[in-house]
This record gives sequence, C-alpha cells and structure tokens, in this order.
Amino acid sequence: MAGAEGYQMEAAVLAAPVVKDREVLRLRRDAAGRRDVTGLVRTIVAAAPPPDSTTRAAAAGAFNVLDLGEVARLFAAWWRGLRGVRPYYAVKCNPNPALLGALAGLGAGFDCASRAEMEAVLALGVAADRVVYANQCKLEPHLEYAAGVGVDLTTFDSEEEVGKIKRCHPGCRLLLRIKAPDGDDGGGAMLNLGTKYGAHRDEVVPLLAAARRAGMAVVGVSFHVGSAVSRVGIYAAAIEAARVRRRRRARHAAHAHIGGGFKAGGGGGESTFQGASAVISAALARHFGGDDMPSGVEVIAEPGRYFAETAFALAARIFGKRTRGEVREYWIDDGMFGTLCCVHFENYVPRPAPVTATADDGDEQAATMGGEMMITSTNTSTKTHPSTVFGPTLDSFDEVVRGYQLPELCTGDWLVFDDVGAYTTVCSSDFNGFSTSNMKTYLAYSC
Repeated sequence: MAGAEGYQMEAAVLAAPVVKDREVLRLRRDAAGRRDVTGLVRTIVAAAPPPDSTTRAAAAGAFNVLDLGEVARLFAAWWRGLRGVRPYYAVKCNPNPALLGALAGLGAGFDCASRAEMEAVLALGVAADRVVYANQCKLEPHLEYAAGVGVDLTTFDSEEEVGKIKRCHPGCRLLLRIKAPDGDDGGGAMLNLGTKYGAHRDEVVPLLAAARRAGMAVVGVSFHVGSAVSRVGIYAAAIEAARVRRRRRARHAAHAHIGGGFKAGGGGGESTFQGASAVISAALARHFGGDDMPSGVEVIAEPGRYFAETAFALAARIFGKRTRGEVREYWIDDGMFGTLCCVHFENYVPRPAPVTATADDGDEQAATMGGEMMITSTNTSTKTHPSTVFGPTLDSFDEVVRGYQLPELCTGDWLVFDDVGAYTTVCSSDFNGFSTSNMKTYLAYSC
C-alpha cells in the first residue's frame, strides 16, 4: 500500500484497541515486497537480556511476531476484490487480542462460535451488531449470554435448534445454514465442513416452516464451502444454491453469509483470493443483482486464515543438539504439540530460516537503521547439513522436519517459521507441561 490509503490504514491500526497500548516495531520490506522477518528476530534476540546464572534468569523462549502491516495490506486487498462483502473475521482461527484489535480498528465484523469469543471481541468495544454468532448447535448458557449483550444474529440448520433459540434468545434473528454443493472434489477444500453442518435441499422448506411456527425471523442464508478451498469455482455453485433457498423463504432477506475458505498464500501455498473474489463478484451480480437483490441486503463473509496465516511468524530457540555423521539433529522450544501443530492439522510445510544468536568476532556486525539496532550476519559459509528438527516433548511424533538442509547451528541459535497464524496456538496443547499460553507476541508493522 502507498499514499493516503496506506497512511490511513496504518493510523487506524496503530490507534486500535490493544495495539495503541503496545510497542510496535518496524519491519522492513525490500523492493519486491518481501519482509525481513529474520532480521527483526535478530534485533529482538540481540536486545533480550542474556540468561543470568546468579539470578536464575532464564534464556528467552519461543515467541511470535505479528505483522500488523500485513493485516492492513490484506484488508485493503479484500476491499479491492470484494468491495460489497463485509469481512466478519472468524475468531476461532486465531483470537490474538492485538489481531482482533487491529481488525476492529479497520472496521471488520466478527464471526464468533462461543461465549468466550464474543467476550473477547466485545471487550474491545466492538458493537454487538458487528458480531454474528455463527454456530449451528449452541450451548444454552452461551445463547443466554448472547441475548444479554445484544448479539442477535445467529445460524441454524435443525428444527431442534430453532426450539432452543426460542427458549434462550427469543429475539434473535436467524440465518439458515445450507450445505454447500460438493462439486467434483468439494472445491479442493482442506476440510469439508458440509459433513457436519448445513441443511440439505429437502430440509430447507420444513426448517423455514419450523421457524415461522416458532415466531422466529429468518433474515438470510448462510453457507461455507470448506476450509482453504483450492477450486474457487465452488463459490459460484454455492451462491446459486443460496439464491434458490432464499427465494423459497422470502424476497426481502437482509443477509447473505458466504462463509470463508479464502487463502492469502501462506505456508508455501498459492493465494486463492483473487480468483475467488472474481468468481464471487460475478456470481453475486448474476444471482443477487438487479431486482432480485433489493437495497439493504448485506453480504458478509467469514475469512479466518486469510487475515491470520501470513501475519504471524514463530521464532523458536534451539536448546539441544546431536551430531550423527553428516546429520544434525536439533531440539527447539516449540513443536508439534504447540504452534507447529499446523504441520499435522493444516498440512503446513515448514521451511525454517536460521538466525545465529552468537558468532565469532567479525561474523556479525551492528548497524543503526531508522533509530533501531539491526544485527546482520556477515558469515558467507554456504555449507549445509541434512537436519532434523524436534519439538520439546518426549513423543516421537514431535518431529517438525527431517532431512532439511540447514547450516551448522548451536544451542542458543534460533529458527524462524513464517506463516504460522492460522489454527496454530489456538489448537495447541499443554502436553508434557509445554504450553504456548504464555508465549510472547511482538507487534510489528511492515512497510
């Protein structure tokens, strides 16, 4: 981003809830737009106090870097591609408070599935009408909480759920969640959500009748094509199906919820957003444009990984090493039961970048750039070794990567993993007593 748009978005993010009270570091981009995350990690590591055996101060542990500039860039790209579709960020993907605050400052809505997620968003000062309770089968106390705080838009796909909502939140407005068409391969989705949620075609009319009998207002239709879709044509079929279901209930629906599945290109995969936005815009114009889509209809979506995945990087410290011939084995203080659970759950392909924390004299040089101390390596050695990287637990499953070429590293050095913001720490566990719950997140803004 450049010019007035870039300045306005940066100002909105830096003044956002949570962010405004935190230090935000500068993250450099080169002429090609690539971010120097490893350089920033070097700066952070160099500034950390060394471990002190006399005071028992521990060595710095693994940490995250959240690039708020990347969030702003993606938000701008969203409005360029889907100007008429308001993003309601899927909090389940990554509920980091600074990320939520930045998105709130940029004007996003929020897609929440539980009381805790609603509480996290509302605590930022977000208005209740910017929240959709998007869970088709809700716990009664969570529904009662939503009623108490004014979150009055939710999804459903069963007659039993209509009765529950009537008892716990009688003033709530409803979105009928329909099952998206599967297509030839379910859109190439990483996870097909239609196996669990979504009304089938023959269930739509009975469900609408059940809502009418209960005196509940169905104000729109919702669908989700699946997580991390690779075949974007599935959106066109889903929007056409939503149009048909909408006609069956009324011609004055206020909402069309087109779900998520968008990718910004993280984890080594390609971005599908540009292709998806073109398909969606054309399908909306064809099936909901003109007289068929009266003024006042709001089209919303629930992107999660689109905003979160590429905005986060992980820096993990090497605390153990073993040499076996040419093979090097390293232990780091995060792994498959922590942030890097995405290797298993998300098919994330780890490509760790080394950051040397210590070196011989002359191997590193310090320079001041924009008032910041930058540590840059001058070691020109290109020799690498086939390396295995393990996480900290005792489980042999806790193997992050094997046979990956890395230079000779030592205990106290670091490995940096890009694009680890989607379904990572939120899916981690405390197995073996190792937890990500207290992991520090440094805020940065790339430009």
